[in-house]
Amino acid sequence: MDKIKIAIAGIGNCASSLIQGLEYYKDKDAEDATGLMHWDIGGYKPFDIEVVAAFDIDERKVGKDVSEAIFAPPNCTTVFCADLPATGVNVIMGNVLDGVSKHMEDYEDKYRFVPSNDDDSTKEDIVRILKGSGAEILLNFLPVGSEKAARFYAECALDAGIAFINNMPVFIASDPKWAEKFEQKGLPIIGDDIKAQLGATITHRTLTELFQKRGVKLERTYQLNTGGNTDFLNMLNRNRLSSKKTSKTEAVQSVLKQRLDDENIHVGPSDYVPWQKDNKVCFLRMEGKLFGDVPMNLEMRLSVEDSPNSAGVVIDAIRCSKLALKRGIGGILYSPSSYFMKHPPKQYPDSEAYQMTNDFIEGKQER
Repeated sequence: MDKIKIAIAGIGNCASSLIQGLEYYKDKDAEDATGLMHWDIGGYKPFDIEVVAAFDIDERKVGKDVSEAIFAPPNCTTVFCADLPATGVNVIMGNVLDGVSKHMEDYEDKYRFVPSNDDDSTKEDIVRILKGSGAEILLNFLPVGSEKAARFYAECALDAGIAFINNMPVFIASDPKWAEKFEQKGLPIIGDDIKAQLGATITHRTLTELFQKRGVKLERTYQLNTGGNTDFLNMLNRNRLSSKKTSKTEAVQSVLKQRLDDENIHVGPSDYVPWQKDNKVCFLRMEGKLFGDVPMNLEMRLSVEDSPNSAGVVIDAIRCSKLALKRGIGGILYSPSSYFMKHPPKQYPDSEAYQMTNDFIEGKQER
């Protein structure tokens, strides 16, 4: 099979886990490929993905080979595949825009972005690099709240004529105006906001569906999350949380037959705990009523390494995008988006989204 050539905007913890995984699974087969939802998608295995371009704004990463940059501070995720061969692809300076929150300047050990806008790559620079690299798909791994920067890279994908996977909570695939742009260009897009393999959102959704199937009335719920990576540090600026809270809240509300009032549901990042590093802890509470209106409540604590928890899902999204490119399908990939993302253009129950995605992979469904 030909390689699937990808470009990445944002070489943080999520990109680190993804790139480690591409090497890690080279020596695996379908029988021992733990952690993947699909081993084979359209003939493509996880190791059939190749990084051909990468962009970041941290001076500890820019100019370094991708295989080295993914381990540079402030990245702090688990290293499960340290022996990576050089890729021959150096990280290029991106465009800062709103990719760094103002308060991050107080944490020099966490973020050392290149300070001069004179060093920023222009859209023309990035489009030229994307075209020259042969990239087919651009992955957006920018920090939460990077509204302008996310749209900047979406425009770069459009101008370069490549597919786009929006892994963070800026609404692009779920914005009809942006979706139409990709439709008109005949380019696939998957988004928005990656849903982890087994994280807070998918667990919360599954339990919410279970309440409904078992006839339990959900009356109140919260999901509180803490972590110690730079994404949680970035989110201390509450002004950057609007899209993230909407994305996570809608993921739960969308599986309810009757939406909860705003005062009865709270879903979102809660605080930054430095020593947790890339470990994310979710505290979940659900209150409801059983038979005879007898009250009940459920409390759960979930601890996961945040970035590896999303990498396998992204690998599937990449391969679905490649299938769309080969089949000449442009615009929103509704089925993969509904299964892989928290805030897709159309929400479906996860069991239905899973079947729809498998149908898409098998060519039974266009999108």
